[in-house]
Amino acid sequence: MKKLWLFLLPIVFLLSFTTVWHPYHVGSVEINYNSKSKTFEVTGRFFLDDLENGLGKKYGGTFHFNDDQYKAKLNEGLQKYCQEYFKLKTDSRFLKVNYIGYEEDHESVNVYLESEPVANPKKVETAVSFLYNLFDDQINIVHIIVNGDRKSEKLTYPNRYLYKQF
Repeated sequence: MKKLWLFLLPIVFLLSFTTVWHPYHVGSVEINYNSKSKTFEVTGRFFLDDLENGLGKKYGGTFHFNDDQYKAKLNEGLQKYCQEYFKLKTDSRFLKVNYIGYEEDHESVNVYLESEPVANPKKVETAVSFLYNLFDDQINIVHIIVNGDRKSEKLTYPNRYLYKQF
């Protein structure tokens, strides 16, 4: 019996982490300029459990994706969270960025934002610090796309600022 436990215990231990635990704390943020609407369309993609924990740490209480009873609370929390942890500036002017909503995708969440209209941006500055309130090893990979010109950079905690010329 003892040999059976010694065999099963490591397997149970490893399986208990397969759906929740991941060794890296990485998110991505794509900031895409739409020349028709003259707005920046922003998509942030994060691990579902990380975002739940980040919201819980910031605002207290429990947040659960994949549960309809939390939908209103998630939208309210994400709106405030994005307003604090994402800033966008172009040509020396801060843009108002509106929270659009979120979409769950198994183990990740897509968060959607859109800026107010701006004509022909030449210099784009952003401050991205999603999940920095939770992890001191958080990495956010940021892609800025203006008129088909894509510029990407990896921001590692505590660095949050990115400046790109187009």
